[in-house]
Amino acid sequence: MINIFVRNLDPTTTEVQLKDLFAAHGSVETVTIVKDRDTSEPRGFAFVEMTNATEAKAAIDSLNGFRLNNHEIRLNEARPKLKHDGKRESTSREHRRHKI
Repeated sequence: MINIFVRNLDPTTTEVQLKDLFAAHGSVETVTIVKDRDTSEPRGFAFVEMTNATEAKAAIDSLNGFRLNNHEIRLNEARPKLKHDGKRESTSREHRRHKI
């Protein structure tokens, strides 16, 4: 299974559009458009999982720079997700805010 990071997506892009686009290059397992946790608006990137590594690499080579909904999308193989150490208990964003 290869996970492809897709960035520079137009906010109107749908998971169905991405699945159809990538399906032309091989078998697509899942498509996930990442949304903002507060507003539920698309954040402009997605992940596409393809079952075959050769097909995934061909899709990356073929679709990188492709114009979708008037946006030139950029693709690369996604890096593995880092393991969460479990030390941070809060689910808020306080860790990002500057304290005065």
